[in-house]
Amino acid sequence: MPKPNAVKCLVVDDEPRLRRVLVRLLEGEGFTCSEAGSGTEALEMLQHDPVPLVISDLRMPQMDGATLLREIIARWPTTAVIVVTAVAEVESAVACLQLGALDYVAKPFHLDEVRARVMQALDKRSLKMEVEDYRHNLERRVQEQARRIEELSLERLQALVHFLEEKDPYTSGHTERVARIAVQLAAKLGFDDSELPAINTGAIIHDIGKIGVSEAVLHKAGKLTDAEYRHIMAHPVIGARILAPLMRDVPPALAIVRSHHERLDGKGFPDGLKGDQIPLEVRVVGVADSFDAMTSVRPYRPALSVQKALRELHDGKGTQFHPPAVEAFLAAFPDPSALPVTTPEVRPLHLPTLPDANRRTPPPD
Repeated sequence: MPKPNAVKCLVVDDEPRLRRVLVRLLEGEGFTCSEAGSGTEALEMLQHDPVPLVISDLRMPQMDGATLLREIIARWPTTAVIVVTAVAEVESAVACLQLGALDYVAKPFHLDEVRARVMQALDKRSLKMEVEDYRHNLERRVQEQARRIEELSLERLQALVHFLEEKDPYTSGHTERVARIAVQLAAKLGFDDSELPAINTGAIIHDIGKIGVSEAVLHKAGKLTDAEYRHIMAHPVIGARILAPLMRDVPPALAIVRSHHERLDGKGFPDGLKGDQIPLEVRVVGVADSFDAMTSVRPYRPALSVQKALRELHDGKGTQFHPPAVEAFLAAFPDPSALPVTTPEVRPLHLPTLPDANRRTPPPD
């Protein structure tokens, strides 16, 4: 009667007498054995009842041991396979080791040798499974840790954004509104759902570089000097430098931070990118950012009305703004009263056809 926890073994050989010799030996060591007279029969049995150990002869009709070995390795990679060969066929046995067999035994059998090789093969199988399990769990833990680090990084970045908005009350809520608008524009333009989180993240943190801008300059009510203007316009580069170590795996978000003040006509900053040199997600966020900046109060000017801001977007198509992004903006918000803005004034939108070039640039955020 087999033991409840006995290891199952399948013995495969076309010679019944040799099968019985191995079965008696293994059952004497506490194994539960089944028999197959061919490789084809062995595969059928394994299909219904996989086992941890297979001992197979190499020379068999229909399907030889090497072919059976390949099938077992492909279908049941955790099964330990020992091949049986004649003394004159040791080279074939060694070739099977290279294919994935864990060991081989030669005829005629020495029972002590068979016992030792079977136990060694099971030990190798156990170690292999432990290594695979460790690798799998390690990969999972690394992924979880990376995800947690990313979450913590984003939490810290969002905390910095909120700190920045406390530092500059004129921009309170700016990043959330820009993110909301930008994601809707991107969806209208056909961005895949998998691309929207990076756009949202980039929009949320696009002004993070203002953490390095003087409060006196941020709050100055009068006209900026050239030096002050250069100082405040350095914030995209500062932001990209801050975020580079944290956002290497999210290049669209980094591009948004660095390039959200670029223009289609090449007159933007910091790099003077032009046309298609500006990533599409940056062009999308640029429209959302400019609209919210225009409809927000600034120390140096009152907020523009929604009607006026929409006209500025229309007039800037092709020079400052990506035309499809502006059209997507109008399509995403057919009712201007649904726009997330800080100014309540909304009138019906009637845009005349105007030339795209040589319009004045809306003030930067």
